[in-house]
Formats: sequence, structure tokens, C-alpha cells
Amino acid sequence: MVQAVERQSQSSMSKLVYILAGGALGASMRYGISLLVFRVAGGSFPWGTLIVNVLGSFLAGFAWAYLNQSSGPERINALFIIGMMGAFTTFSAYALESLRLFESGSINLALGNVLANNSGALLAAFAGFTLARWLFPQVV
Repeated sequence: MVQAVERQSQSSMSKLVYILAGGALGASMRYGISLLVFRVAGGSFPWGTLIVNVLGSFLAGFAWAYLNQSSGPERINALFIIGMMGAFTTFSAYALESLRLFESGSINLALGNVLANNSGALLAAFAGFTLARWLFPQVV
């Protein structure tokens, strides 16, 4: 019993290390790409965010197909999908989850997920902005 708990703890710690490594890599990639795109395209439109979100979604879809639409080997999943793509863009997780719903035949749920994420995120950003202006009018 004790050995089983120790193995589970070691497995969880190992997975966390892979997630941390992937997260550092993904966040660094996001920053680097955003800087590069800003230098090339300027700041009149958030091209860096758009490119990161689209590229991250492409890479997540590619990895999912390559891993045969499974979670894949635990370490690869932890490093690439959870860590790197999670830090690179959470938009990729949203896109992949919507794709999974669509692929499973749950088209209405997939469309609902797209609508809820897009409208919900925009409304939440507006609500947060409005609340901050109301709570801290002297600062904002």
C-alpha cells in the first residue's frame, strides 16, 4: 500500500516537472512570437495574439491527431498539450475541446462551446473593466 502511494506520488511529481518545463517553453514562445510580430506588423491590430492563438490551435490539433485522438503518453501529454500549449495559449485548449465535441457528433454542444467562450470572454472582460473603473475611479 505504501509503495503504491509512493509510486503515485512520484508519477504526479514527474508529470508536474514535465508540465512546468512545457509551460516555461510555451510562455517563452508566446512572448518571442508576440515581440517578433509587433516589430514586423506594428501595434495597430493585435496580430501577435491572433497568430499565437491560431498557431497554438493548429499545433494542438496536430498533436491530438498525431497521438491518435487520445491523451497520448502521459509525459508527452503533460509536456506538450498541458504545459507548452497551455502556456502558449489557452485558446488552443478551447479550440481542441470544441473540435472533440464536433468529432464526437455533439455539434450543438460544439457550437454552444464556441458561442459561450467567445461571448462569455468578451462580456467578462467588459464586466471586469467596468467593475475596476467603478471601484477605483481615481486610478483607472
